[in-house]
Amino acid sequence: MLIMGVGKSKIDPCPLSLPWGKSPSVDMSQRPHEADSKKSDDISLRDIAEHSHGALTPSGEQEGTEATEEVPEEDEEEVFLKFVILHAEDDTDEALRVQNLLQNDFGIKPGIIFAEMPCGRQHLQNLDDAVNGSAWTILLLTENFLRDTWCKFQFYTSLMNSVNRQHKYNSVIPLRPLNNPLPRERTPFALRTINALEEESRGFPTQVERIFQESVYKIQQSIWKETRTTLQRQSIA
Repeated sequence: MLIMGVGKSKIDPCPLSLPWGKSPSVDMSQRPHEADSKKSDDISLRDIAEHSHGALTPSGEQEGTEATEEVPEEDEEEVFLKFVILHAEDDTDEALRVQNLLQNDFGIKPGIIFAEMPCGRQHLQNLDDAVNGSAWTILLLTENFLRDTWCKFQFYTSLMNSVNRQHKYNSVIPLRPLNNPLPRERTPFALRTINALEEESRGFPTQVERIFQESVYKIQQSIWKETRTTLQRQSIA
């Protein structure tokens, strides 16, 4: 992921306190990402299980109990989301509404909004995990989205990610919601080149079905799993 300078974020570091896909994570926020690495193509969610729930096991527990706990850990870490919604701090409620719309009305699940990313980590790491841990990145284009440096950084970084990684091509989806949408004439040129989803449009349901295809999700999920497995083997070696 391209790392650029970014001003102080306005996003609450722990707004909703929802675990990222119920999966433990390792702090990797200071590690640079290289777009030209053949083996990274390119997921930075790594070493997820090594520093997880079993780290503080009481000494009195029996081996049988420890073995039982390892099974759900493996299940919890296998999470690849369909979408993440990047949004302004003031648009958390609107982002939740769009999330519920996509999941409940269109069956596109699981999805997450950026405010639901884990607390206790830097925003750059959360952004990297959100974009690379989901098949589509939705930019919630409202009047609030471009008012701070962090939101601008979010969409520029997402666009660069989709360009540098072949399997992420066309994975950035601008979306103008019903409430407080950003006018087209004020939309940054880089985003005007991408057909945005218009919730108020009559063709919105058809657009959603064409974009969020299960076959595309499966391809990205497979690449994500393969890359993560390779990284885990390298960490053990």
